[in-house]
Amino acid sequence: MYSIRWRTLYHFFPLLLISLNVSPGDGNSKISNVYINNTHGMDDDDFYDRNLALFEEEMDTRPKVSSLLNRLANYTNLTQGAKEHEEAESIGEKKKSSKSPQMGTFMGVYLPCLQNIFGVILFLRLTWVVGSAGVLQGLCIVFICCCCVPGGSYFMISRSLGPEFGGAVGLCFYLGTTFAGAMYILGAIEILLMYIAPEAAIFSAKGPDGEGLAMLNNMRVYGSVCLILMSLLVFVGVKYVNKLASIFLACVIISILSIYIGALVSAFHPPQFKVCMLGNRTINAHDFVTVMTTDLWRHFCHSELNDSCDEYFNNNNFTEIDGIPGLASGVISENLWSSYLSKGDVVEKPHLPSSFSPAPSIAQPYVFVDITTSFTLLVGIFFPSVTGIMAGSNRSGDLKDAQKSIPIGTILAILTTSFVYLSSVVLFGACIDGVVLRDKFGDSVRGNLVVGTLAWPTPWVIVIGSFFSTCGAGLQSLTGAPRLLQAIAKDNIIPFLRVFGHGKANGEPTWALLLTALIAELGILIASLDLVAPILTMFFLMCYLFVNLACALQTLLRTPNWRPRFSYYHWALSFLGMTICLALMFISSWYYAIVAMVIAGMIYKYIEYHGAEKEWGDGIRGLSLSAARYALLRLEEGPPHTKNWRPQILVLLKLDEDAHVKSPRLLTFASQLKAGKGLTIVGTVVSGNFLQSYGEALAAEQTLKHLMEKERVKGFVQCIVAQKPREGISHMIQSSGLGGMKPNTVVMGWPHAWRQSEDPQSWKTFINTVRVTTAAHLALLVPKNISLFPSNSEPCTEGYIDVWWIVHDGGMLMLLPFLLRQHKVWRKCGMRIFTVAQMEDNSIQMKKDLATFLYHLRIEAEVEVVEMHNSDISAYTYERTLMMEQRSQMLRQMRDHSNVRRMHTAVKLNEVIVNKSHDARLVLLNMPGPPKNPEGDENYMEFLEVLTEGLERVLLVRGGGSEVITIYS
Repeated sequence: MYSIRWRTLYHFFPLLLISLNVSPGDGNSKISNVYINNTHGMDDDDFYDRNLALFEEEMDTRPKVSSLLNRLANYTNLTQGAKEHEEAESIGEKKKSSKSPQMGTFMGVYLPCLQNIFGVILFLRLTWVVGSAGVLQGLCIVFICCCCVPGGSYFMISRSLGPEFGGAVGLCFYLGTTFAGAMYILGAIEILLMYIAPEAAIFSAKGPDGEGLAMLNNMRVYGSVCLILMSLLVFVGVKYVNKLASIFLACVIISILSIYIGALVSAFHPPQFKVCMLGNRTINAHDFVTVMTTDLWRHFCHSELNDSCDEYFNNNNFTEIDGIPGLASGVISENLWSSYLSKGDVVEKPHLPSSFSPAPSIAQPYVFVDITTSFTLLVGIFFPSVTGIMAGSNRSGDLKDAQKSIPIGTILAILTTSFVYLSSVVLFGACIDGVVLRDKFGDSVRGNLVVGTLAWPTPWVIVIGSFFSTCGAGLQSLTGAPRLLQAIAKDNIIPFLRVFGHGKANGEPTWALLLTALIAELGILIASLDLVAPILTMFFLMCYLFVNLACALQTLLRTPNWRPRFSYYHWALSFLGMTICLALMFISSWYYAIVAMVIAGMIYKYIEYHGAEKEWGDGIRGLSLSAARYALLRLEEGPPHTKNWRPQILVLLKLDEDAHVKSPRLLTFASQLKAGKGLTIVGTVVSGNFLQSYGEALAAEQTLKHLMEKERVKGFVQCIVAQKPREGISHMIQSSGLGGMKPNTVVMGWPHAWRQSEDPQSWKTFINTVRVTTAAHLALLVPKNISLFPSNSEPCTEGYIDVWWIVHDGGMLMLLPFLLRQHKVWRKCGMRIFTVAQMEDNSIQMKKDLATFLYHLRIEAEVEVVEMHNSDISAYTYERTLMMEQRSQMLRQMRDHSNVRRMHTAVKLNEVIVNKSHDARLVLLNMPGPPKNPEGDENYMEFLEVLTEGLERVLLVRGGGSEVITIYS
């Protein structure tokens, strides 16, 4: 039976391989190798036994399909909410068995979003926004703010845009949520002290000028107390906050319904709220039980004589108008247009007759404007009312089907709240008189909440409902903000926030809650709802901007892991939302926008340089990949222009037996030549077989990376394993780079002490590399005596870089000193150019022509023409030649006069170079090519030795033919 079962499996083996994502021809699979390599001479049972052994071995190292499917089916993405904290409320309490998520779209997403969106701005400031901006501009403000509100969370941003953007925007989101808590608390205290219990104020105004300051101090004291109480409640247990959430939500819904019912009722029976007017100026009736003429006389006159009364009081009539004329009154025609006022202005009704008068006194009982209004200011104040749309995303762990519920519930919540806000703008403009709308605190209607005057059956429905709703929203902010900070801290991308990842034994973020309370206290100390709202507007807009960017980016890049189930989506919507967010930031407050961006930028840079590395895979790197692909394809459209040529360097380094770099100054020189910019590839060859030497190759790669970090070289590392070094170098030169970003210049070291080397392959590898670079049309730079070259910490304070321009091979000799002098090490060095005149040349004219050429090139250099004739061989030359013959057997074996002549030329040229450039910091020389016949390789090495003898630092340069220095910019 055993063999029969395997025979059956054998026939279905290709299907099994497909299910394992391997094919019968996959050389990486042991199973496939056995399957395709079965010999007919092997017994079937032996073959099946061997298959079974290999299959079991494969299953030991790879997960079984059944276990994989089981994990996938039971996967859940629980967010850092309050659920797990409720289950472990006290230390040592046995954790309850987690139940499967049961919440649907309505309870899990829709209602929580409504609770978080509707809040303090709707009840305290929307009427004032409508009165100041008018119905038309009010609709515009609401529509723009509603359009830019997306869904998402810190997790989505960080995993889509990377840890740098994720951490920066996550902290902005945290700060926005924290200041939102302060705003809700200030709103609750404003309702308490102005509309519920005004007598509870601790500080009282000693005069008209001190009324505002007294109110601010009251807000600070009560706000701080309220913040402490709410923080203690959150610290004791979030389960109480969650249990109260349903009560707060009911208050919000009842309050909104009372507004709609009141608006409909006002069409038949308008509420009786009379507004006192003196001329066209609105009277502050907050302190009047009944507004009588005698009361007004006492405020405007010093005595009962008319001549001692205020001029405006004498020339204008006292009237009463309906503050809530009702839906059928047609008052909307007056409220269509904006009426922006400056601080200290009196709220006026333009259509009432009024005589001219001097500016009113602050001591007179008018309704004064406390803040200068504008469209941009109102945008910043209103925007917090549309935040909170992330509530559904943050509860994904409690939903039956998060992929279905979140988009549907969130979009329905956006549509519902947008409808409520837009319709409220129209209803307020159609039911309430303009002077009452512009009266922020309801002073003209005897201290009533303006939106409450429209409510049915009584204003107390709105007052009580809005108070509890703002308290609930404040508790939700103080609950969510610490958990958001804890999530950022646990990601460990910002080291100094690490302490805030810890908390109580049940996971409660104690330290994060403490920091949140301290930051919220800063908002409480500001003590003004109108000043705190623009601050959190900036942080939320920053967050929403990057959420939109993440969605658009992932869609445009067609990222494989971006597979949204919700099909009614287009990247243009996200791009539009991102654009609106950016515009709103600068529309509402350009200086706040700049501050928010600077804060986010500082956090981004901090994470980039000091934060922990997170391999999340993000859209920014995907965008970089797409941009790189596009640029590489553009480079392939045609050959690069000569003026665009720049050295793209391949640095060839050699490692010793201990995997240490033999000549690290080669990389130092390359960094000076590139000034840390451009393409740099650092390569090495590891001798051996790739299968056995893979670990050595990785170690070599890490060594080179550490050296690049030390030298601050931005680039790539390429390590090739080959049996022979010359083969590895040849392969590296052929395969390095990609497309138009291939190296065009090779930097390699001179084979030091090559004459004494027991292994002749070292200098033969050098010559072979010269031949390979020549065949590949690459430029070659060979620094000789590289150990004497200056490091990056040893700048040259004086001296010259001498260029000996003997053969024109593309102008590389001219370009290299210019590039070197861009670096701080060579910046103070001058440049001298020497060229050699032959017998038939006019040296004077050559010097003039070279000077003119350098002028057009915009290169500052001293020019000198050296006359040297081949027949002019001095005694010194013969002496040096004889010394060379004595120490080298090569010259004694020379058979033709051409080699002797070349060597004599090298000696003579070396004499001239040493004479002229003995004090130079660096000498650049043309490097001639090796002989075509390999038998003359040793002669070639001796030629280069003689040519450079007596020079401290030499850079041999061999152009590739494509690099040309031009006079055109």
